[in-house]
Amino acid sequence: MTRVMARELGGDNILVNCIAPGLTLSPRSRPPIRAKKSRQNKATRALKREEEPEDLVGALIFFLSAESDFITGQTLLVDGGSVMH
Repeated sequence: MTRVMARELGGDNILVNCIAPGLTLSPRSRPPIRAKKSRQNKATRALKREEEPEDLVGALIFFLSAESDFITGQTLLVDGGSVMH
C-alpha cells in the first residue's frame, strides 16, 4: 500500500512512507503477555531489550524532516534488529 500510494501521489509531490515497529510493549500491555513476549522477542533481536514507544520517535522525526524530502515508498523497520535486510 505504501509503494502504491507513493507512486500515485508522487506527481503531486506527496511523500508516502511507513514505519514498521516491532512488538512495542507499553504500560497498557497485560502483565502476563508483557513478560512472555518480552523474553521471546529479546531472544530474537540484535538489541536485547524491550522496545518502548519512545523508540519510534526518531524515525517519525526523520520522516517529518527535510532530510527525508527525496524518500518515498519506503518502509523503515524499527524493531531492534529482529528483521535485517
